[in-house]
Amino acid sequence: MVEFIDVRTEDGVTRRSFSLGVAGEAVPAVLWAPQDASGPRPLVLMGHGGSQHKKTPGIRTRAAQYALRLGYATLAIDAPGHGDRITREEAESNMREVGARVTGRVAADWSPERLKAMAERMRKAVPEWKAALDAVQTLDFIGDAGPVGYWGVSMGTAIGVPFVAAEPRITCAVLGLAGLRPGAAEMEAAAKAITCPIEFVFQWEDAVAAREHGIALFNALGSKEKAMHINPGGHMEIPGFEGASWERFFKRHLTEGAKAGVLQAA
Repeated sequence: MVEFIDVRTEDGVTRRSFSLGVAGEAVPAVLWAPQDASGPRPLVLMGHGGSQHKKTPGIRTRAAQYALRLGYATLAIDAPGHGDRITREEAESNMREVGARVTGRVAADWSPERLKAMAERMRKAVPEWKAALDAVQTLDFIGDAGPVGYWGVSMGTAIGVPFVAAEPRITCAVLGLAGLRPGAAEMEAAAKAITCPIEFVFQWEDAVAAREHGIALFNALGSKEKAMHINPGGHMEIPGFEGASWERFFKRHLTEGAKAGVLQAA
């Protein structure tokens, strides 16, 4: 049973905060849905980027838009070592470190130690996302029969690839701003295991994910339906129009696709 610790409604959208216990750790989570929502609906899971958190502005804005325009619910959780799972001082240090990398002021650190820490974060995050999805699908205004989408770029893709690969409830996913480096066998295997429709966004001058690595990750995805959107600019410069494309992508697969499935079954 999900016990909400904070419920707030603003401009037609209700935000509910709660916490999950997974493997002995508290995992903070937040759920957005239309005000007075009742009955099942599509659900979008949103994974934040490195140094960010579950209520980072981009996620908060998209969650409200999806609730108001599409009637969707949106779920986000704090990744291991992020958000309410660390101190404010640690969060500020992470922001400075990540900011230096994404702007190219310092070279991205792909040392064995850092790669090991990243792999451990991914392994922890996958069961946390599964537990969060299990929990919210017990709610009457979401249910367990509706389609589920995933959105996550940068670290949201590093975590999202193994999660989407391991989670058959995911109908479609938006990924990007990440790459497949040589020798990353675990990530490559997970990418190949993904079969749902994918929209992949990438920045051509990204200081974090090299061009060849981004293309390699896209190529590794096992999905028959996949599209890669490449734009000029750096890691933090995704054009605003991509947001409209993500909305159309989710609407196509979570709304129109679900209706088509119902008609076919009838």
